[in-house]
Amino acid sequence: MTRIVEPEAGPRSKRAAILSAAVDCFGEAGFEATKWSTVAERVGIGQTALYHYFESKTHCLLTIMRLELERSHDRFVEATKDVEDPVEALRAAVRAAYDVSPHEVLQMRILQNHMDLLSGTRRSKREEAERVAARQLVQVVERDWTNLLVKGMSQGAFPLRDAQLLGGSVLGLIVSVWRWYRPSGPTPLSEISELIEGACVRMVAS
Repeated sequence: MTRIVEPEAGPRSKRAAILSAAVDCFGEAGFEATKWSTVAERVGIGQTALYHYFESKTHCLLTIMRLELERSHDRFVEATKDVEDPVEALRAAVRAAYDVSPHEVLQMRILQNHMDLLSGTRRSKREEAERVAARQLVQVVERDWTNLLVKGMSQGAFPLRDAQLLGGSVLGLIVSVWRWYRPSGPTPLSEISELIEGACVRMVAS
C-alpha cells in the first residue's frame, strides 16, 4: 500500500485548517454547491492562497477521501489487533466504525457520496496521486474485512461461504449509514451501531 507523504505542517501552515473547513462545507452543503472561495473565507485567507496547498477543489476532495480511508483502516486495525475470538473481533470492528466524531461523520459522508470519483484517471498528477492512493486503500479496507471473516471461518466460528462476497456485503451495510445519518436526527449513533452490529453478526455467523 502506497501512502502519500504529508507536507510538513509548520506553524504558519493553513493546510489542516483548509481540510477541516472543506470537510464542513462539502459535508454540509455538498461538494458541487460549495464555492472554493467559501472554504477560503472560513479559513480567513484569500482564495489564491488555497492553491499553495491544493491545486483545485477536486484535489482537496480527493485528499479528504484518502485521509478518511486511512483513518478507517487504522481504526479497524487498532480495534481488532488483540481480539482472538472472531465474533468479538467482528463486533469490535463494527463498533469502531461508528465510534466517530461529528466531523468524522462528515468525512465519511463525503467519501461515500464521491466514490465514483475514484474510477476515472485524473489529468492532474497531484489529483491522480491522491486518487490512486485512495483506490489502493479501498482495496485494503475490503481485504481487512475479508480476512477477518476468513479467519473466523478457518476457526469454525463462521460457516464456510464466499468470504469476499460476504465481507463486501458487511462493509456495504456499515457504510450505507453515512448516506442518511445526521447527528441532529432523532436516532443516536450508538443505537444505530448496536443495530448494525447485531445485523452483521447474524449475517456472518448464522
